[in-house]
Amino acid sequence: MTPKTAMVLAAGLGTRMRPLTDDRPKPLIEVAGKPLVDYALDRFAAAGVERAVVNVHAFADMMEAHLQTRRAPEIIISDERALLLETGGGLNKARRALGEAPVYSTNTDAILLDDPGGEACARLAARWNDEEMDALLLLAPAERASGYAGAGDFELGENGRLAWRKGATAPFVFTGLQIISPRLLDGAPEGPFSMRLLWDKAAAAGRLCGLEHLGFWMHVGDPEGLRIAEARLAASAAR
Repeated sequence: MTPKTAMVLAAGLGTRMRPLTDDRPKPLIEVAGKPLVDYALDRFAAAGVERAVVNVHAFADMMEAHLQTRRAPEIIISDERALLLETGGGLNKARRALGEAPVYSTNTDAILLDDPGGEACARLAARWNDEEMDALLLLAPAERASGYAGAGDFELGENGRLAWRKGATAPFVFTGLQIISPRLLDGAPEGPFSMRLLWDKAAAAGRLCGLEHLGFWMHVGDPEGLRIAEARLAASAAR
């Protein structure tokens, strides 16, 4: 199962990226000469995604103008100018455009480097089992991540089931990329809410799963994360 539709969560305010986001949205911040949102959209296009729903809020006109320059995938705008809906609420607002089949979803503040073992979207699609999962999250081990100083998000069981961090730390961090079934939105509240509400629903049913990313994950959430990412990309290109 390879999703043909994706959701790109691009409506955040980008406050931790200031002053770079004083005059542009975070998804248009360039990393090694390429806007963050294009890293996500280019990956989806290469993975066979035909339609990408992109939500916009901050500097929405600027975002729309940039997205109009793209040829693939087809872009559908989900307009959140009036109210920022957070991650779960943004997905819920876009549900009609997303359809009912499982979709890719990603944040724009991360860049993945793939291991020779496989491209991230393809590995998620190969692992997806609609009879057993409602969400499949791509996870990075903390030791293969940059720009991240947190305590970790998840513990990954042998059967691929996910559990939230129970102690002071957890070994895996959510990369921002996942496959998620729109059926998780059944009964979702109107207005803003976090994606965690959907994940908790899936976890309660034993249908929240994870997959370890085999390459490197760069979190580009602030200027220091941006600096580290550009240095790593430059080193990778020089090899």
